[in-house]
Parts: sequence; C-alpha cells; structure tokens
Amino acid sequence: MPSRSAPTDLLPKARNYCARQERAQQEVRDKLYAWGGHQKEVEATISQLIGEGYLNEARFAEHFAISKFRQKGWGRRKIEAALKQKQVSGPCIVLGLKGIEDDEYKANLLKLVAKRWERAKESDARIKRQKVFRYFLGKGYAADLIERALAEVIDG
Repeated sequence: MPSRSAPTDLLPKARNYCARQERAQQEVRDKLYAWGGHQKEVEATISQLIGEGYLNEARFAEHFAISKFRQKGWGRRKIEAALKQKQVSGPCIVLGLKGIEDDEYKANLLKLVAKRWERAKESDARIKRQKVFRYFLGKGYAADLIERALAEVIDG
C-alpha cells in the first residue's frame, strides 16, 4: 500500500517529479493518485503545474517523438501509437511528429535498412527482403518509404 501524502505535499512532489523529465499529463495524474490524492486536489495540482510551466503536453510530445526516433529508431506510426497510449491529445501528437524533419527521417530509415540488410542471415534475397520489410513495418515506418529504402539499398 503506498504511503498516503497530505494534500499540501502533492504540489511540491509533483513539481519535483515533472522537473526531472518531460511528462505526459496522464503520467502525472496517475502518480498523484498513487500518492493518495483525490480528484479535486489532483486536478488542481495538474492545473497549477500547467500554469507554472512544469507540465506541457505539446513539449512532451515533441521531446518523446524526437527521442524515440533518434535513440530507438522508431517510425512515426509507432511513435503516434505510443503517444495515444499515453493519452496525449491529437493536436499535441501532430505537433510532436512535426518535430521530426522529413529529410532526417528518410536518411535515418535508409541507414537503418542498409544496416539491417547487411546483418540479415538469409540466402534467399526475396525472403531476406520480406524479413527486413516486416521488421521496419513493426518499427512504425510506412510501407512505401520502406520499399523505396530497400530498392535503394539493394539496387544501389
């Protein structure tokens, strides 16, 4: 059972929690409830954090999208699904995805496809192509972009 915080303790704890890294509103809301907050105090704390700039969903979405793209190699579709799972609003998701530049996105996909193609241990080129294609579909990239990257890697 989590220790119950006094209502006055929630705001400083929440500020500290949000200051460490960007957070989605729902993450903070869940944490406040876990700390024993009730609906009115949780919503008041969320409003206060937004007003003070500790919590900004658009900023969170952009940071999340760029970091997942650059560090984990995720595609836009997977990032969008992850943001929806975190209950980020639609307009904030769109803003977050705009943070990923098209040129960088395509260049990164090409680099990743080339690397994956070289690592794939399959003698049949058709099966190898299917495996690489499916891998990047799972990473959240659009089929047409994967096809173009594969054509460039294979055909030169």
